[in-house]
Formats: sequence, structure tokens, C-alpha cells
Amino acid sequence: MKRYGHGLVLGKFYPPHAGHHHLVRTARDRCERLTVLVCASSVESLSLEDRIAWMREIHPDVLVVGAVDDIPVDLHDPDVWAAHMAVFRTAVPERVDAVFTSEPYGEELGRRFDAESVSVDPDRTLFPVSGTAVRKDPVGCWDYLEPPVRAALTRRVVVLGAESTGTTTMARALAEHYRARGGVWARTRYVPEYGREFSELKLAELRAERPDAGWEDVRFHTEDFPLIALRQSELEEEAARAGSPVLFCDTDAFATTIWHERYMGTASPATGEIAARGRQHLWLLTDHRGVDFEDDGLRDGEHLRPWMTARFVTQLAHTGRRTAVLSGPHEERLAAAVAAVDALLAEGWDLSDPLPERR
Repeated sequence: MKRYGHGLVLGKFYPPHAGHHHLVRTARDRCERLTVLVCASSVESLSLEDRIAWMREIHPDVLVVGAVDDIPVDLHDPDVWAAHMAVFRTAVPERVDAVFTSEPYGEELGRRFDAESVSVDPDRTLFPVSGTAVRKDPVGCWDYLEPPVRAALTRRVVVLGAESTGTTTMARALAEHYRARGGVWARTRYVPEYGREFSELKLAELRAERPDAGWEDVRFHTEDFPLIALRQSELEEEAARAGSPVLFCDTDAFATTIWHERYMGTASPATGEIAARGRQHLWLLTDHRGVDFEDDGLRDGEHLRPWMTARFVTQLAHTGRRTAVLSGPHEERLAAAVAAVDALLAEGWDLSDPLPERR
């Protein structure tokens, strides 16, 4: 099989899928070095920066570069071709020996690069998927997506609330409910509350020095909360990469900002900055009313539950977060939560179409 010096793969990768990755890996195996050019237009929903980052992570052994290309698509207009080539040449100024594509325009693209055109699985027999199909139905194409793309598309649902209001019970119940739907949903994940693990470690460390110490002796510090928020966000990201199109989180970095207020009496700008980088879509607030307070050894704030619930309501509204409040018995809460999640999923992903091709 013929080998080449410098190969080129270009495309929108909107979003990248298994067919794209097969094309890149095939080209890489046949070239001394390979450049992947990601071309994005300003009308597309997924940023050029994200697509470059995803391709670099998935293909660390190739050079991935990007370009904004807002030129209309017309495969029959020489002037349009010339305008596109100016974009491509600016992004990839080095000589190209071979262009690898799965598209009908591959021959013309190779000719314009003065390079050999290599066609790879043009009929999509190995991976029957396309960017159009993924944008139309991410759920149906989920198995053709790599972890960073899944993480970007996963609908993230946060269950949050005051102490002993059933957030853990609800997050687990929701994950079990969606797993029971089978298929791709069987991989639905639940992210536990890292703040609880952090609290258990604090108490254990204190008891190593003072065996008779109790929860009332534990002291939090402002610098604890950004650490909690950051680790919570990391756990969420790990789960989103491995799960189904929906993810359930027992609290998040935003909730941690309220917990800082509860323990420290003030806001935490550092924790707020972490929360602002979050990619969550829906917050389910568990009402304290009608839920008995259970002291499990790490709780002492029964009297603060009304204040915390009200504070969550205020800040969720103030920050424009999509929220549903869960009240009543567990069965009613679960039904309301499922309805809110189903409504979110039914809205789809709203990935805009790329520039249309002139015919």
C-alpha cells in the first residue's frame, strides 16, 4: 500500500463521529505525518475551539488545526472553490502529498492541492453515520461518539436541596428510572455528592487526633469549598464521558456556593467562578417541607432548612437556571422530576444546520 509524506484530512467534524475517526486513523497509518483541518462556520452551534480540542484529544498523534470558513458551499463554482482554497492554504501552508476524504469532492480537492486523492469508505459501510445524522438524533448515534463529544452533548440534571431533603435518594431513583428504559439509556450514571465524602474525611482526621470528637467539632474553611466544587465538577465530567445522554448529579458547584454561605456566612467568589463554568441544564430542588430530618452523624442544620430552601430558590432564579421544585411524597416528587427531565430531553439538542450547499 502506497505511503505518503504529508497527508491532509479536512472537514467540519460537526460533531466528530466514528466515521471521521476511521478516516483520520486510516490516513495516519499511510502518512509520515498528518494534518487534520477543522473548518467551522459562524452559523454552527458547536464552537471551532471545542471541535479542535476534541480531535486533538482523540488523535494525539496528528496535527490538528482550525479555520473559520463562512464561504458558501458550491462544488460547481470555480470562484467559490478558489475562495475555500485560500482558507485551506492559509491554515495548511505546507505542501500536501495526499488528501484523504470520504466525499465526492475528494478528486477536485486533491487536484487543487496538487496532491493525490485517496478515498476512504465512501459508502459508509464500516460506520453508517454522518454529521447530519448525529445532529438530527444524537441519542440514536450515541455509540458512534467518543467520550469528549458525549460529555459535551450529555444533558446534565442536578438534584439539590437543604440537609436531609432526599437529594441522594432522588438522584439515585432518577438514574435507576432511566437505566430501566434500556438501550443506550442503560448506561445512565449518577454522580454522588463529593462534599459528603470531604466531610467524612474531615471528621475522620479530627477523630484521629481526638477520638471523642463529633460532627459539632468539625470546622470548615473558605478554601475548602472551591476544592469541593472543583472535585464535584471533575466527577461530573468523568461520568458524562462514560454514560448515557442524561446524567444525574447529587449537587454541583452551584449548590456548593450556597453551602459556603450556610457554613461561612458569606459568598465565595472562587467557588462561584467554578460554578459559572458548569454545563448543567436542569436543577431539581427538593423541598424540605414534608421530609423528616434525619441526623446521620454529619448533619446539624435542621433549623436552617427553610433558609436554605429559600436561598436556593432565590439564587436559582437570579442566575437564570432552569428549575423544578419537588414537593410532596417521594412518588410525587419522582413523577414530577421525570416529567421535567423528559421535557428537557424532548426539546432535543437544537444543533443548527451548517451552511447549505448551492445546487
